[in-house]
Amino acid sequence: MDVDGTEYTLGMIDTPGHVDFTYEVSRALAACEGAVLLVDATQGIEAQTLSNLYMAIDHDLAIIPVLNKIDLPSAEPDEHAEEIAGLIGCDPSEVLRVSGKTGEGVTELLDRIVADVPAPTGDPEAPARALIFDSVYDSYRGIVTYIRMVDGELRSREKLHMMGIGMTHDPIEIGVISPDMMPTKALGAGEVGYVITGAKDVSQSKVGDTITSALKPAADPLEGYRDPQPMVYAGLFPIDNAQYPELREALDKLKLNDAALIYEPETSVALGFGFRCGFLGLLHMEIVTERLSREFDLDLISTAPNVPYEVTAEDNSVHRVTNPSEFPDGKIKQIVEPVVAADIITPKEFIGAVMDLCQDHRGQMGTMEYISADRVEMHYRIPLAEIVFDFFDQLKSRTKGYASLDYHEDGEQSADLVKVDILIQGEKVDAFSAIVHKDKAYSYGVMMTKKLRELIPRQQFEIPIQAAIAPALSHVRTFAHCARTCSPSVMAAIFPVSASCSKSRRPARSV
Repeated sequence: MDVDGTEYTLGMIDTPGHVDFTYEVSRALAACEGAVLLVDATQGIEAQTLSNLYMAIDHDLAIIPVLNKIDLPSAEPDEHAEEIAGLIGCDPSEVLRVSGKTGEGVTELLDRIVADVPAPTGDPEAPARALIFDSVYDSYRGIVTYIRMVDGELRSREKLHMMGIGMTHDPIEIGVISPDMMPTKALGAGEVGYVITGAKDVSQSKVGDTITSALKPAADPLEGYRDPQPMVYAGLFPIDNAQYPELREALDKLKLNDAALIYEPETSVALGFGFRCGFLGLLHMEIVTERLSREFDLDLISTAPNVPYEVTAEDNSVHRVTNPSEFPDGKIKQIVEPVVAADIITPKEFIGAVMDLCQDHRGQMGTMEYISADRVEMHYRIPLAEIVFDFFDQLKSRTKGYASLDYHEDGEQSADLVKVDILIQGEKVDAFSAIVHKDKAYSYGVMMTKKLRELIPRQQFEIPIQAAIAPALSHVRTFAHCARTCSPSVMAAIFPVSASCSKSRRPARSV
């Protein structure tokens, strides 16, 4: 764009706003000099937006507050402008008001970006150093690596060296995105662009790695990013076991631009061969599962999501449990579960409903602050296991959709947890096992037996369905009868994409 006779080139990165994708936001912020704080004029600032704002402040970025959707009849720009001004310490008149639909205020926003966001810094004479902040897989050209040049210059005909993995490539193409890929002869300090090396192996590109010139390499790599820590684990199994190699290849390709996804092979007696995957949250799990289904044409079963536990057995051996099937047998001395600090922003009339919900989920209340006359920010400490199932849906339901949630890791705590096993024909089904709080073990067992009773096709003989707390199990037999009873269709009905898990003629409860 042209301002006062000077040509400016703006590189913009759109970031997700959901709490599950905080890692992607942090990567984008590391590649920028400024951030546009975009707030819905009908909703006001939300908890996850507030979290991303603090992250941008920590990166010392220029922040431009903007209220969008001012054309809607329900918009309240004056009220929300005061909220934003109180949070970032500016005058309400400095909060820009735009409409992406009508175009009102967009020109003023672009002028403000040019005026307030500083130009990229870097030493153009230093050895080349570029930070990889994203990668995608192109079926024709291989891995496309997105980079932010920090120092020096990368040329299209010079060999590149990836300092982290120690590999050298001869680039096929170097260019910028404007908005389509445009090849260039070089990328200089401060520019954002892409590199295509022709590599087909997904292990040859890692987000956070530093690219330098092979002829004049840099001495030290860039800082990179802190490795993301999965907060939710679930098993992904192909309905047709013949698709197992395809599932492995698809996960490899997804991991290219989703560094937060981790996976390892897993075997289930009920479901066959699959992968135990780690996700940042339930939405992350939904998106990955949906992409595997749509982009790679895979029919999958996802098990109920679990959080990692640290279990100390009676012999003082410590086990990290990410799957209920890994839960040690015998007496348990201690179980430690992860805890999150939850920030909830809600209208003041729903304070009571939010308090009841958090108490039902073993939450401990911290502080409560009014961010405006009508809205309040509440801080809770809640076990992660209570968050990942239906907490968000219930929060939206009890607050008529007005509340917002953000959470982050906040240590661990000891808890009174038990493992609940589901038995069909007296035989344990590993895919249905769950680790729950002792007070909820009975209700979980009743829920699972009722649902299985509805789903398992009727037989000419009785099929006892039981739920039992793990120490109560005296034996574990083979799985043959259960495997015939619980077909893949039954498993899929119990474990739809992102749902928590949960048939015979007569449920025999032994909880």
